[in-house]
Amino acid sequence: MQVKKLAREEYEAALAALGVNAPVEQLPVWQEFESTIPGRSPWGFVSFEDQGSLVAAASFVQYETHGYRYLRAHHAPVWGHEPSAAEEQAAMDALASFVRAEDKRQVFARLAVKHELPVTRPCLSTLPYDMTVVIDLTGGDDDILARMKPRGRRDVRKALRECQVSFADETELATSSFDEYYEVMIETAARDGFTPAPCEEYRNMLRILGPEHCRLFAGRLDGQVITWTLTTISGARATRYYGASRSGSARALATDRLIYFECCELSRMGCTEYDQMGIGSDFQPATKSLNTFKTKFAKDGERCIAPDRDVPFKRGIYSALHKVKDVRGALRAMKNKED
Repeated sequence: MQVKKLAREEYEAALAALGVNAPVEQLPVWQEFESTIPGRSPWGFVSFEDQGSLVAAASFVQYETHGYRYLRAHHAPVWGHEPSAAEEQAAMDALASFVRAEDKRQVFARLAVKHELPVTRPCLSTLPYDMTVVIDLTGGDDDILARMKPRGRRDVRKALRECQVSFADETELATSSFDEYYEVMIETAARDGFTPAPCEEYRNMLRILGPEHCRLFAGRLDGQVITWTLTTISGARATRYYGASRSGSARALATDRLIYFECCELSRMGCTEYDQMGIGSDFQPATKSLNTFKTKFAKDGERCIAPDRDVPFKRGIYSALHKVKDVRGALRAMKNKED
C-alpha cells in the first residue's frame, strides 16, 4: 500500500473515480470552513494505492492544541469498497510512513478505522461512535412516515395534529444573521450541559458550505424561533449535524415535527438518506441515552460505521499525552467526590 499527496483537482478526480458518495467533511470545501476555526488549518489531500490501483482517499486538517499538532480526517479514508482488517492495517502503516517523512511535527492522526488494529489507539479526546441511524428518504412524505417505528409514527402524527409551530427552510435568513438561532443554542447548551461553539462558527458553516451543502430548518411559535436543525448535504446523503431547541412543554412535539419536516424537504431536494449522526453501543455506551429517540424515526435504520481511532506517529509523546489525560481524570474524579 502506498500513500500519495494530491492537489485539490487530483483529489476531486480520485473521489469521482472511487464511485462513492463522500461524506461532506471529505469535500474540499470543508477544509475552507475548518480553516476559519482557530487552531485548525488545511494540511492536504492523499490517495491510498494498492499495487498502483486507487483504493481510498482522504482529506486532512491539521489541529493545534495544548502545544502539539495532529491530523484529523473526519469519516475517512473514503474507500471504494468495504476494507478488510488487513487492508486497513496496510493503509495505516503506509499513512504513518508517509506522514513521518512528510511532516515530522504531527504526533498522531485521528481518522475512521473500522477494525481495532495493532497500530490504532482509542481516541485521546472526543466520543467516537460506531453506530448511527439512517432514515430512508425515498418515495414521498407518506412513505417516510410508514418506514418509522410505531412509536415514531405515533409521535409524528400527534405532532402534526397538536403542534402549533410553523416550520420553514430558513437557510438564507440564518446565513445573513445567526444571532436569533444562537440564543436557542445557548439555552440548549445550558440545559444539556455542554459548551456551544462560537456563533461565528455556525454562520461560517452556512456561508462557506453554501445552500448546496448546508441547510437550516427552523420552527417558530408566535414569530419566535423555538427549534432548529443545521443539516449538511453531500450528494444524495444528508446529515443532521447540529440541533437546538428552547425548553418548554411543546419541545418534544416541535422536535418530532421538525425532523419529519426536514425528511420531507430533503427528499424533495433529491436526498435519499438522512444520517442522524450517531447512537450508543457497547463500543460507546456513554451515548446510549440517544438511542430511543433517534431510532424511532427509522424501523430498519441502524448502521454500523467505522469509528474514529488514533494512529500515533510519535509513540512516546502520544503515550505521555494519554498519561496526562489519565492524571487529569483522576484529579477531577477526586474533586467531584470531595464536592
